[in-house]
Amino acid sequence: MSKQIQITLKRSLIGRPEDQRLTVRTLGLRKLHQSVVQPDNAAIRGMVTKVSHLVDVKEIEA
Repeated sequence: MSKQIQITLKRSLIGRPEDQRLTVRTLGLRKLHQSVVQPDNAAIRGMVTKVSHLVDVKEIEA
């Protein structure tokens, strides 16, 4: 089984720097309270760390 993480956008992107907006968009998030499932790897973890104040993360087994 590969590990995956569920990422949920919890805070608005209004007034945030463009690099944070692009990072959230790259993760696949478009709207508040939307959740996506991504593979748990170093690239995704780095993006989540960059916008950790905007998102909520849960580890899931897939």
